[in-house]
Amino acid sequence: MNTVPVIDIAPFLAGDVAGRQRVASELARAAEQIGFFAITGHGVPDSIVDALHEQAHAFFDLPLAEKQRMAPLAPTYPRGYQGVGFDALTTGNDPVTPPDLKECWRFGREVIPNIPYFTGTAGRKHFFRNLWPERPAGFARAAYSYYRAMEDVSAALCRISALALGLRENWFADKLDRHITAARINHYPRQEYPPAAGQLRDGPHTDGCMLAILSGEAEPGLQAQTRSGEWVDVATDPHQFVCNVGDLLMRWTNDRWVSGTHRVLNPRREIARTSSCMSIAFFFHPNYDAKIESIPGCAGTALPKYAPVLSGEFRDYDYHVTRPHKMV
Repeated sequence: MNTVPVIDIAPFLAGDVAGRQRVASELARAAEQIGFFAITGHGVPDSIVDALHEQAHAFFDLPLAEKQRMAPLAPTYPRGYQGVGFDALTTGNDPVTPPDLKECWRFGREVIPNIPYFTGTAGRKHFFRNLWPERPAGFARAAYSYYRAMEDVSAALCRISALALGLRENWFADKLDRHITAARINHYPRQEYPPAAGQLRDGPHTDGCMLAILSGEAEPGLQAQTRSGEWVDVATDPHQFVCNVGDLLMRWTNDRWVSGTHRVLNPRREIARTSSCMSIAFFFHPNYDAKIESIPGCAGTALPKYAPVLSGEFRDYDYHVTRPHKMV
C-alpha cells in the first residue's frame, strides 16, 4: 500500500452486519500494509473539533512570556505548555537529532477518580492534574469536550480492531477502561530563521501508544513512510481524523500490524516566514497495568517476538528516549 486509505466507519457504528465486516477488513489491510488510515463517519460534531482549534490558536497567539507561565515547574510533568525545542522525536531511532520546530500544549483526562488505582503509588505515575491558562477562557472546556469525544472514537476503533484481528468485539475492553491517554496540541510557528540541517517540524518517528488519532489542519506537511521506504503525503482535514498504529499495538500484534513512521516537513521558506499550522493528537494508551503480550493468533505457530511488558512501563520508556533535552 503506497497511499493512506480513507475508511468510512459509519456502517460499523450503525451496526450493519456486512458494513461492520467491510470496515474491519479495510482497517486490517491498512494496519498491516502501511500502519496509517483516515476515518470519516465517526460521529464527532464539527463544533467540538472547531472549538478546540479556535481556542488553541488563541492561546498560541499569546505573547511567549505569558505562555511560558503555563509551563510546569518540573520539566518531567507532562501537562501544560512546552516551548520550541523540548521534543526531539527522531531520537527514539537516532540519538543525534536537532529538536523539533514546534510548541505544544499537553493535557489528559480532566476527572481523576479518588480511588487507589488512580491516586496510589502506581497511579500517580500515570495520571496528572491538568494545567489550564487563564485565557482564552474557553480553552479548558473545549479541550475536555474534545478529549471525551476522542475517547468514544478510540473505543470504536478498538472494537473494529478486535474484529479485524479475529477476536471477539470486546476483547480489548477490560484493558482500556482506565486508560492513560494523553493528548497534545502541536503548534508549528512561523520560522523567522532557516532550520538547522535535518531539523523539521516533527522528525521521523513512530508513536509509542496503541493508536494515535490526529485532527490536522489543511497543510501541516504530514508524511507517512511506506514499507518500501517511500515517503507519501497524508491529506489532513480537522474533521477527517488521521489514525496510525502505535509501537505498543504493533508489539501486541507480534508485528502483524505496523507502527507507521511519519514526519512533518517544513514549508518552503517563503511560506515558513509568515505561516503557522496546528494539529491535535490523541495518543490512546491502555491501562497502565495491562499486560502487553502477543494477541492470540498473531504469533501463528512461531514463538512470540517480544517478552510481555506492562503498558505503563512501555509508555514511560518511549517518553524518556524522545525527550532528551529536558528529561533526566
